[in-house]
Amino acid sequence: MFDCFRDGAGELLKRPDYLADFGRVYESDISLLAKIERGQTFREQGSPSWDAFASGDWAGALRLIESERDSVAAYFRDAARRSLAFRRIRVVEFPVSPYLQWEMNSFRLRSELGEQIRVLDAREIADLERETQVPEIVILGSSVMYAVIYDDDLKGAGALRFTEPDEIKTTTSEFESLYAKGEDFSEFFEREIAPLGPPTVH
Repeated sequence: MFDCFRDGAGELLKRPDYLADFGRVYESDISLLAKIERGQTFREQGSPSWDAFASGDWAGALRLIESERDSVAAYFRDAARRSLAFRRIRVVEFPVSPYLQWEMNSFRLRSELGEQIRVLDAREIADLERETQVPEIVILGSSVMYAVIYDDDLKGAGALRFTEPDEIKTTTSEFESLYAKGEDFSEFFEREIAPLGPPTVH
């Protein structure tokens, strides 16, 4: 599974080029935006809520997430108008990391407003990760997909770009297989995230 990402293939794009390419393809006539996220902690660039979380202001981080409701709702209204489905698989390890606790609260808003999110326990994909972890993948329709790259500070640094139709078709099928195994986001959130107290940020 995900073999095409394991041999160093793909066109390397630095972050500005990746974001520009993503934006160009996103605005085209696509029907699916699919993501797999595997890492348990990252540094989010340009997110006031993440900045508040990282500084230890948990209440402020949650307020800032909620303050984005109108803009996130507009994003998903536009996606619905375009018949664009946004599906995400979030792989989770236990105990849940402070970053993941923050991210799940952000995802709760997105889930309420239209994003289709399923959560996958990392133990359920152990057989796929005997040599290396499942990559961080973004699929845009049938024309392009990316393996997102992070630097040593866990900030987004760019991506490997893939455009071979058969590879995209295979990866999309593999994504759907894992998506079907995942748990509904709201059920996971209410059981595993909602009862948690404010996270301790190191």
